[in-house]
Amino acid sequence: MSIDAKANEVLWVEKYRPQKINDTILPENTKAMFKKFVADDSIPNLLLSGGPGVGKTTIAKAMLQEMGCDYIVKNGSLNVNIDTLRYDISTYASAVSLSGGRKYVIFDEADYLNAANVQPALRNFIEEYSSNCGFIFTCNFKNRIIAPLRSRLSEVDFTIETSDRPSMAAQFYKRVLQILELEQVDFDKKVVAKVIERHFPDFRRVLTELQSYAASGRIDEGIFVNLKQDSMDEIFRLLKVKDFTNMRKWVANNSDQDMNEMFRRIYDMASEKIELRSLPGFVVTLADYMYKANFVADLEVNMVAFLTEVMMEAEYK
Repeated sequence: MSIDAKANEVLWVEKYRPQKINDTILPENTKAMFKKFVADDSIPNLLLSGGPGVGKTTIAKAMLQEMGCDYIVKNGSLNVNIDTLRYDISTYASAVSLSGGRKYVIFDEADYLNAANVQPALRNFIEEYSSNCGFIFTCNFKNRIIAPLRSRLSEVDFTIETSDRPSMAAQFYKRVLQILELEQVDFDKKVVAKVIERHFPDFRRVLTELQSYAASGRIDEGIFVNLKQDSMDEIFRLLKVKDFTNMRKWVANNSDQDMNEMFRRIYDMASEKIELRSLPGFVVTLADYMYKANFVADLEVNMVAFLTEVMMEAEYK
């Protein structure tokens, strides 16, 4: 498996994004399907769904680059509206490709496209421009794509089977070590393995965290101490005494931390701090707010709401 770097990129996730299908890290049967699309010179309209950072956009770009197709990328979370479709997309889709072949539009984070007007309009776009332009949608939550649009797309689920996880994690570990060596970063192999184990299969999250911490000079155990133990003890103390004011201050003071990591640390400590009879309800509440964190406008408010509910409902040791 080769590793190519884009010299003009700063972020590792872009600099080392695989350019060929063979270089992607996917289950073999999934990779074989994408290879066949390229070999047949025919990519159907696709809906690629799965968790963040698993390679949906990467494989879409790799396929189109291997085929030499013209394509554009539109991010569904960045103000793609009905006017964007009418003017930008329709102009692009109706024009003749510079390469002479079929052209494509990638809609990244398509689950954020407006379900009331943009998604319904896309049904007609797919059919109207079918002779000249194909469409590839990526999303984390396919249930947010309306059924009439999904029915026009071939769905590929990026859920990783348990049997595929060890092989893929090993491939990614090898890739990450290559990147760290190319970037001339001093690192502890055991720590790198722990980071991958913690965030797998979110490849983007792993590379982002490693690049951020690499600025300190060495990747070591310090990468795991962003939320210190005494800080976590403090939040459970505030919950126990129902100190809402200082709980809000604690969240504000830690708002620079990754909220998913914060949820995880609270979950990991819950069995030590919360009575056993309260734990099932606590876990259900935590899972609900973790899910909401993918959609809310303000993650800090979402965390305060979660901790407020736990403060009022849980029993503490």
